[in-house]
Amino acid sequence: MNPPPGATGTPTAAPLPRTVHAGYALGSLATGAFGTVPGLLLLPYLTDTLGVAAGVAALLVLLPKAWDVLVNPVAGRISDRTRSRWGARRPYLLVAGLVLAALFAGIFAAPFGNGPAAGAYVASAFLATATAFAFFQVPYVAMPAELTDDYTERTRLMTWRIAVLALAILVSGAVAPLVVTAGGDGVPGHRWMGLFVAVLIAVGAVGAFLGTRSAPIGTVGGSEPTLRAQLAVAAANRPFRALLVCFVVQSAGVATILAGVNYFAGQILHDERSGPTLLFACFVGPALLVMPVWSRVGARLGKRTGLVAAAVILGVGALVLVAAPVLPPVAVYLVVAVLGVGYAGQQVFALAMLPDCIAYDTARTGRRQAGVFTGLWTAGETFGLALGPGIYGLVLQLSGYVSSDTGTAATQSDTARLGVLLGFTVLPALLIAPPLLLLRHYNLTPAVLAAAMRGDGRVDHGVVAGAKATRNDKKGTMTP
Repeated sequence: MNPPPGATGTPTAAPLPRTVHAGYALGSLATGAFGTVPGLLLLPYLTDTLGVAAGVAALLVLLPKAWDVLVNPVAGRISDRTRSRWGARRPYLLVAGLVLAALFAGIFAAPFGNGPAAGAYVASAFLATATAFAFFQVPYVAMPAELTDDYTERTRLMTWRIAVLALAILVSGAVAPLVVTAGGDGVPGHRWMGLFVAVLIAVGAVGAFLGTRSAPIGTVGGSEPTLRAQLAVAAANRPFRALLVCFVVQSAGVATILAGVNYFAGQILHDERSGPTLLFACFVGPALLVMPVWSRVGARLGKRTGLVAAAVILGVGALVLVAAPVLPPVAVYLVVAVLGVGYAGQQVFALAMLPDCIAYDTARTGRRQAGVFTGLWTAGETFGLALGPGIYGLVLQLSGYVSSDTGTAATQSDTARLGVLLGFTVLPALLIAPPLLLLRHYNLTPAVLAAAMRGDGRVDHGVVAGAKATRNDKKGTMTP
C-alpha cells in the first residue's frame, strides 16, 4: 500500500514491537478511568451526596457528554491536519491528557456545597472535562489504523489495549468507591477520589506519549478539504456506518450496567459497602483472563462472528440477573462474571473492526483521514456512555427513587427497587442485542480488505462477511 500524498510516515505490515503494543495500551488507563468513573459514581454523587433530583441529575450527566457529538469530529479534523515533530496524534496524548487529569479532579471539588449551584458546577466542570477528553481520545483511537496495515496485527494491538482497559476499569471502578469511603464519604471522600483518578489519567497519558515514540507513524496528509466533505466520506462507508450505530447503542447498554452498580448493590444485594467493589471485580476481572481466548476466536471465526458471540453472552447474562432478588449472592456475582466475559469480547472486536473500516476508506479514497472516522466513533461512544446513565436516571425518576444529600441512599419503595433492578438487567439487554442485526451490512474480511488495498476494483457491500471482492476493470474505482 502506498502512503498517501503528504504523509511522512508509513504504516507497517510487519509485527509491531512489544514496546509499542504496551506503550499504546497505556493510554487506556486514561480512557478507561474517564469512561468508567463518571458512569459509575457521578449519578449517585449527584442524587445521594449533592441532593439533586434523579431526573435533573440524569440530564446533568447526559448533556455535557452529548456535546461530544459536536466536538469530537472537530478534534479529529484538527489532529488530521496537525504537523509536528512528534507526528499528528502524539502531541494530543500529552497535552490534552494532562489537561483532562486536572479537570477531572475539578468535577468533584464541590466548591458550592449542596443544592442547585452544586449541580450546575458539576455540569460545567463535566462539560470542560469532556472537551479535553475529546482531544485526547480521538487522536488516540485514530492511531491503530496508522500503526499497521495488517488485519491480524490490529486485533493483537487491540487485545493489548483492551487488557489494559479492563485493568483500568477494574482499578478505577473498584478502587474509586473505596477511596470515597476511606476519605470520609460525602463531599470530602469524592474530592479524594477525584484526585486519585486524575493521577491514573495522567499516568496513562504520559505513558502512551512516551511508549509510542518509536511507533512507525508520521504526519498525516491528503485529507478532504472541508469537514463537511470528510463527514460525507465517512457516511459513504457502509461497513463503518453499520459498526458505528451498533457500537453506540451497545455502549448505552453497557453504560446502564455501570450506572446501576451502586444502586443494584445497595437496593438489591443490600450491600452498599463492599457490593459495588465486588460487582466491578466480577465484571472486569474475567476480561484480563479471557483476552487470549477472544483473540483466538477472532483469528478462527472472524471479528464479526466474535462480536456477535460476545454481545449475545452479554445480553443473555443481563437478562438472567432479573432473578437476582431470589438468587444467593454468590450466584449473582458468577453471572456478573459471565457478563464480563461478553463485555471483553464486545470491546475487543468492535475496536479491532474500526481500523479495518479506516484502512478500507484509505484504499478507496487514497486519503488518510483517520481522525474524522475516530472523531465520529468516539462522539458516538461517549454519547452512548452518557445516554446509559441518563436513561437509568430517568427510570429511577419514573419509579419514584428518593434522592438524599447525606451521602447515604434514602430508604426506597418497592417500586423504586424494581426500577433499580429492571434498569440494571432488562434495559441493557434490550440495548445490546437488537443492534447486532445491523452487522449484516458489515463485510470487511481479510479478502475484501486485501482486494481494496490492491485496487482490484469494486467491492460489493451487500454480501455477508466472507464474500470476496469483484473486479470492475472498466471503471477501476472503489464504490461504497
